[in-house]
Amino acid sequence: MALASPQIRAVCVEANEFPYLSNQFRVRGVPHTVINRKASFVGALPEPDFVAAVLEGAGVLADEPHEAASGPSTEIGG
Repeated sequence: MALASPQIRAVCVEANEFPYLSNQFRVRGVPHTVINRKASFVGALPEPDFVAAVLEGAGVLADEPHEAASGPSTEIGG
């Protein structure tokens, strides 16, 4: 997504090398994706589910409703 738009920034952090950040964002598994420091999800998702989770976490409505099959929560600490 970051490659497709200059409005999106992606940062990859090695959880073992930055324990302070790992604790701050409650990283317990990888990949652990955080959106705008407000929402997150853990696990590798198929592309449509990943995009839907990112948009939901960013508070953006998707053009087409996407029904997530018991996917991960995008709530921080949830």
